[in-house]
Amino acid sequence: MEILSQLWSLLGLLTVLQNILPTQLLSLLHSIYESFQDFFSPYSYFEIPEFNGYCGVDVNDLYRHVNLYLNSINPSATCRRLTLSRSKSSNRISFTVAPNHSVQDTFNGHRLYWTHHVETVQDSLDEKRSFSLKFPKRQRVPLLSPYLEHVTAKAEEFERVSRERRLFTNNGHGSYESGWSSVPFRHPSTFETLALEPELKNQLLHDLSAFADGKEFYSNTGRAWKRGYLLYGPPGSGKSSLIAAMANFLCYDVYDLELSKVSDNSELRALLIQTTNRSIIVIEDIDCSVDLTGDRTMKMRKTCKKGRHAGDAEEENGRVTLSGLLNFTDGLWSSCGEERVIVFTTNHRENVDPALVRCGRMDVHVSLGTCGPHAFKALVKNYLGVESHALFDVAEGCIRSGGGLTPAQIGEILLRNRRNADVAVKAVISAMQAKILGVTMDAIEGGPDYDDLARSPESMERRLAEPPENWEGSPEKAGGKRRRPVCAWDKKIKFLVRLRSLTKSDSGRRGV
Repeated sequence: MEILSQLWSLLGLLTVLQNILPTQLLSLLHSIYESFQDFFSPYSYFEIPEFNGYCGVDVNDLYRHVNLYLNSINPSATCRRLTLSRSKSSNRISFTVAPNHSVQDTFNGHRLYWTHHVETVQDSLDEKRSFSLKFPKRQRVPLLSPYLEHVTAKAEEFERVSRERRLFTNNGHGSYESGWSSVPFRHPSTFETLALEPELKNQLLHDLSAFADGKEFYSNTGRAWKRGYLLYGPPGSGKSSLIAAMANFLCYDVYDLELSKVSDNSELRALLIQTTNRSIIVIEDIDCSVDLTGDRTMKMRKTCKKGRHAGDAEEENGRVTLSGLLNFTDGLWSSCGEERVIVFTTNHRENVDPALVRCGRMDVHVSLGTCGPHAFKALVKNYLGVESHALFDVAEGCIRSGGGLTPAQIGEILLRNRRNADVAVKAVISAMQAKILGVTMDAIEGGPDYDDLARSPESMERRLAEPPENWEGSPEKAGGKRRRPVCAWDKKIKFLVRLRSLTKSDSGRRGV
């Protein structure tokens, strides 16, 4: 009791002195006390305020990095009190160290402590926030710089992965401050769900990973940190899904550039400047967006006929030219940012001007078409949850015989019949069989529509049960107009009859 009474007396004396002594003297005494404490303490302390200087305007970027870093390591294991938050546009819960609480971290075998200080400014509602770092004084020189670099790198990586990504489109006002409008990008496509053959998928993943980690490489080689991809293939082959999977894999924003809304080359450059780093710039259907392919030919013809005046008149028309797009992808203006991916898509690669797709502009050419065996199995797994099926061998035989379908066609059939896996797989096989018939009868009018046949697999069964001479579009029904040899026709008939027998025998064994 006597000790407690003495402590209370000491506290009362300190309170009286605090009210009597001048503020300057109290600050001096506090500074002397901290210096005395730091001299005998085995730890070093570093303060990281929220703002630089005393005006409170310039935000301290290191403070933001520390906040992100502590969020990335999930401090719930070492901190007794945390502040939890979640924004409306995100499903991720953010962790923040509660005011005046500490969290422990480990780096190179040493324990370090972060403390989040929050003080209320006198005669104001504002708060003064800062982080203090505490670690062994003996390791101050060899530990401080590497650790802060580690914190910054982890914070930037966490920010890249966790931030809300956006899908942008040009609004026709590229010459102004903001030529892009955006919405949240939440496309679910990933490389795990893509219908691609394993070899192509692995090549793309390796190339994208090497690009994302190639900052030092591109700097050492003197190249702009960008990469061009040309995706070509028929409609429904998965070009847009691949772009979305690339954006989700790299955690990049997507800029969907519609060239028909761009008035001239100057606006195109302005739009490029307004894009951010770590983004994918997409121009879909490059051969249809504007008439670029004929630019060079038309200009040469006009120059030959009307002289140089005609070439000048073309520039005065005010539109995007092939030269402007080339400078956009590979000129000096293309290096105004870094870590950018430029993607062109087209249904007809032969219609794209060769100057647009040469190496250095479109570095990787990706051909997308009908599904192979592995891609077909991936779609069945995604839509039906089935990893193996007795009819997979039959489907693979159809694919190798020219009956392959695009991912969109197979996906629609599986979606329509997703309640019954057996019916869905048989419907796809029926559509493949119908396409094989279409390959044989492609030059004859009235050939079967395999999409309609896929809606009713029984119609395909009835068709195969009829005599070949009664099949619509057969050489005999075509009035003797045989576009292909009869032997090829007979081979197709035997192949389809064999497929029918395999399908029916499998159905009998399974009791379907």
